[in-house]
Amino acid sequence: MKRSTCPTRRRALPWLAVVLVAVTAITAGATRLWWWPRLERMLAQGGPEATAASADRHDHADGHDHADEHDHADGTDHADGTGTRAGGASQHPGHDEATSIELSSSGLKNIGYQPLTVQLGSFERTITLPAMVVERPGRSQIHITAPLTGIITRIHALEGAAVEPDSLLFEVRLTHEELVSAQRDFLRTAENLDVIQREIERLRTVSDGVIAGRRVLEQEYEQQKLQASLRAEQQALLLHGLSERQIDGIMSGRQLLQSLEVRAPGHEHDDDDCSDDHLFHVQQLPVKLGQHVTAGELLCVLADHCELFLEGRAFEDDAPQLLEAARGGGSITARLVTGRGQEAAIDGLQVLYLSDRVDPETRALRFYVRLPNEVVWDQEVEGGRRFIAWRFNPGQRMEVRVPVERWEQRIVLPRQAVVEDGAESYVYQRNGDHFDRLPVHVEYRDSEAVVVAADGTLKPGDIVAARGAYQMHLALKNRASGGVDPHAGHNH
Repeated sequence: MKRSTCPTRRRALPWLAVVLVAVTAITAGATRLWWWPRLERMLAQGGPEATAASADRHDHADGHDHADEHDHADGTDHADGTGTRAGGASQHPGHDEATSIELSSSGLKNIGYQPLTVQLGSFERTITLPAMVVERPGRSQIHITAPLTGIITRIHALEGAAVEPDSLLFEVRLTHEELVSAQRDFLRTAENLDVIQREIERLRTVSDGVIAGRRVLEQEYEQQKLQASLRAEQQALLLHGLSERQIDGIMSGRQLLQSLEVRAPGHEHDDDDCSDDHLFHVQQLPVKLGQHVTAGELLCVLADHCELFLEGRAFEDDAPQLLEAARGGGSITARLVTGRGQEAAIDGLQVLYLSDRVDPETRALRFYVRLPNEVVWDQEVEGGRRFIAWRFNPGQRMEVRVPVERWEQRIVLPRQAVVEDGAESYVYQRNGDHFDRLPVHVEYRDSEAVVVAADGTLKPGDIVAARGAYQMHLALKNRASGGVDPHAGHNH
């Protein structure tokens, strides 16, 4: 019997060993949450002695350990440069680490952080309409034409250069027969008037008598006729384009005018905001030296850009609001649109008038706004030439903001201060040395500002990040997701 049972026992021993190994593995897996963290700490701290010394610091009162707690006693920041604290336990008592972030001073500089103190104020809701800078019809361009037929002998104007009012632009040698005849008649009348004046003076020295008195009276009548003719001929010369100074020169020198001077006109400030004298600039100069020109032919075009117009376009949906703003006399704001973004706003502008028709192609209603201008560059070069540059020039694109509604007691923040993430909107409030993410209710948003409801989430006096909030939001989301797996996309 004994000999027959021994093989059976030998066959049972391997199965018993398998069962013991399986039980051991199950037991180890069930207790892994207890012994595996201690084994890691023992290996990291140098053995069982160091583990036992720090066991009390890692055990909670409830008897459970947390393997994801790390003690950064030296305050070292993360390698990504954000300065955020790792770990699930809150480093700031009373704050949720999942919605709180701390940045180093260099990190704040890197994101361009700017603080903003929350305040209650008013907000003016506007509509934005496209516009373009244009010249004032009949005002901005001054066409200088040849007053008489002649040949250009000198050109004092230079295209692009600035000219003062009444400055000399051209000299023209006169070849017009009508002007020559008008000067000749004017000079002949002046000479005859001198003869009559001398005859009257001679007769008055003669002894009194009936004949002498009668002769004096006749000469005085003739003098009056010549004076009337002289005035008429003087006006004719003025109509021909001669100035009073040139006519006085003919009278004093008793010589016909052989050349004509063409000068820049003076300023008129009756219907614009150009209160002071300013410079013109030569916009076009189509003639050449020695060219024969006829009366009325264009010599040059002077531009007066002290004031320009904004030509805006209101679409059909915005036209009623524009009409209401123009009727109420509300001020509008304009911004110059450039490749660098938008420049500083020009406030206090008024709608001058609206077009009397709608563009049949674009279905847009045009409106016009006065745009005061200013010289931003004035330089005098060798030879006495001056060149100027204006702040606004025709052809520049602008945006016009027309107010349509005003809200009081609102929290108004810059657009960069509010971060949109799906259906939620957040601001980052400064709280000591860190920033808390706060969800807010946005009532209105445009390209520059965001109106946040004053529901108690934000209070006057709170400090939020006016710039850099988006970078804070990215850093917080990156930390919550655990960063990017360095082995993602690799097969080993």
